[in-house]
Amino acid sequence: MVPVSDGCPEFRLGSVLATSFTATLTERCGDAVERIPTPQRLADWLAVSGLAVGSCTPQDLTRARELREAIHRVATATALGEPLPAAAVAVLNDHSARGHAAAVLTPEGERRWRLGPASAVADALGVLAADAVAVVAGERDGRMALCASPTCRAAFFDTSRSRTRRWCEMNTCGNREKKSRFRARHGAGPGPAA
Repeated sequence: MVPVSDGCPEFRLGSVLATSFTATLTERCGDAVERIPTPQRLADWLAVSGLAVGSCTPQDLTRARELREAIHRVATATALGEPLPAAAVAVLNDHSARGHAAAVLTPEGERRWRLGPASAVADALGVLAADAVAVVAGERDGRMALCASPTCRAAFFDTSRSRTRRWCEMNTCGNREKKSRFRARHGAGPGPAA
């Protein structure tokens, strides 16, 4: 996780860009936690995700949240084996086509993204959409899954050997659920909120 510097909740960063982006809204089925409440926090998230932009506008934030929710709807349908929602697919495709980022190789042999100076946010959103398309289309070794926490239900990409991972993050949802089951078995109260 990335530390909080301005009173906003920490970012949850994973190894898959698209599902890390959907994790900017957590506890979707409980008391939702918005991790990109302002255009500046969107710029911060993009920067720590390798997609640094100079700044973001309120309109950029609106478009980013629209894309985030489209990715989550498509990932959820994929995890459940349901048909992909046409409206969400259209949003993904639109953002993917709109972006013009270029993959570049660093001297250390790592891939980075070069965003255009005039359309950096659109390019960054295009990278996120293209990543979601690749994951949902099965171009990576793994499977889409949903967090087993009844309040979270985050979509994540399971690359575990057995493909049976249950939690989006063991340190948050997994521990909270295991503590809850332990308390239930041992007659303890619910304890402090996680």
